[in-house]
Amino acid sequence: MTGRLFGVGVGPGDPDLITRKAARLIECADVVAYHAGVGKESHARRIAAELFPAEVIEEELTYPVTTGGTDHPEGYVGALRDFYADAAGRLAAHLDAGRDVVVLAEGDPLFYGSYMYLHDRLAEQYPTEIVPGVPAFAAATAAVGLPLARQQDVLTVLPGTLPEPELARRLADADAAVVMKLGRTFPAVRRALEAAGRLDGAVYVERASGPGERWLPVAEVAEDTVPYFSLVLVPGDSRHGPRSRERVDEGPTGVAQTAGSSSTAELLVVGLGPGPDRWLTAEAAEALAGVDHVVGYGPYVDRIPQRVGLSRHTSGNTVEVERARLALGLAADGERVAVVSGGDAGVFGMAAAVFEAAEDPAFADVEIAVLPGLSAVQAVAARAGAPIGADFAVLSLSDRLKPWDVIERRLRAIAEADLVLAVYNPASRSRTTQVAAAQRLLLKHKRPDTVVVVGRDVGRAEESLTVTTLADLDASSIDMKCLLIIGSTSTRVGAAGVWTPRWAERSEAGPPEAGP
Repeated sequence: MTGRLFGVGVGPGDPDLITRKAARLIECADVVAYHAGVGKESHARRIAAELFPAEVIEEELTYPVTTGGTDHPEGYVGALRDFYADAAGRLAAHLDAGRDVVVLAEGDPLFYGSYMYLHDRLAEQYPTEIVPGVPAFAAATAAVGLPLARQQDVLTVLPGTLPEPELARRLADADAAVVMKLGRTFPAVRRALEAAGRLDGAVYVERASGPGERWLPVAEVAEDTVPYFSLVLVPGDSRHGPRSRERVDEGPTGVAQTAGSSSTAELLVVGLGPGPDRWLTAEAAEALAGVDHVVGYGPYVDRIPQRVGLSRHTSGNTVEVERARLALGLAADGERVAVVSGGDAGVFGMAAAVFEAAEDPAFADVEIAVLPGLSAVQAVAARAGAPIGADFAVLSLSDRLKPWDVIERRLRAIAEADLVLAVYNPASRSRTTQVAAAQRLLLKHKRPDTVVVVGRDVGRAEESLTVTTLADLDASSIDMKCLLIIGSTSTRVGAAGVWTPRWAERSEAGPPEAGP
């Protein structure tokens, strides 16, 4: 019989917060293991030491490195990987000998805990049980007496080790947040809170429930006094104000907020380009720097750097009109607002949805300005060469807003006119058959060797460009990240790239010979 492995949370510091089940397992353990820094007392051991049985075997798992350097040939990652492999081997020897092993974890074992890496290596081989513990942020909110999240607030837990711009963006988007893993990261965390407009109301808590516990506003913390065992609480009330069961704040309601509208209200609709920041126009960058609200599909809003005073409003990719109404409502209230869209906002983007929503008389006083952006078809064409150097058409293959028979009719007309065709929205998780259907239809009207360019994630690190033919196109490889350019009869692949001549031959014979 092998021993059993227990991952036991001992809470954040106060021994009285150890659960009864955790205490019982520690008191009966054959082996108790705990992590410690080099030359430092184990916090987990200090919390639970009074429960250790007299004859227990202790296994101190000493980290080879925490914040300093290492001479390991693979650096910090390699040193920690080898450490956990060795630690797992030590515990496995006890388990193989039939001893029950309790691994202590500060807070909760599976919440940013070191126990997890032992669990990954041992849980499939030995009977394993996890005993949850009180996480540090729960003890911190109790210490401060601060309601963290109410009603429909979404609580976001963030590591302070995130890149500063990413941390600022996520803090700006959060209702309520907890930032953990401070220490050396605190200066960047404080700057991110300020950029997100969340510094006021943010509370710093150090060593929650343990010896040396203290708390104070983040703005008052001396940056050189922050230990690793500290965190920041950003309560939902700091964004929404105190609320009760009797008074629920409904938030922006669009039309209902237009009573104070004036003739100077303006809404900007901004195309961000298809990917990298360098493709954002100077006009768009200047406009975005001057607004107080950015509204858009989540991944596009994520591309806007967070700064002081900027509020972000994100939503999914099938609620364009609702998103437009929200933006129009904010603009009608006199707010400076931009709706953002990938590529060019007027090419299958948010511009049309904004004008659709603006048909409502409630928004009659809102002026709309559309700022152009680099479109995806331009980016893919430039990468390929000059495939749209002559007449071309652009079509979305999505049948979410138009029936498939309309798409088929337009595909036939484009093919019979022998135009180069750029295809947006070729596929998605729920639309997996349209590319193959369009390929079959076009092969009835175009030659099998018609040039096809497939651009994927153009402008991003994962960018790829494939040049193939209409007959050889692998429809199953196409997804939402792709844009297709299907050539005309004259489109050709030259030594320098794909291009379509500016001229066209006079023809009396009708459309080109179709494939089989």
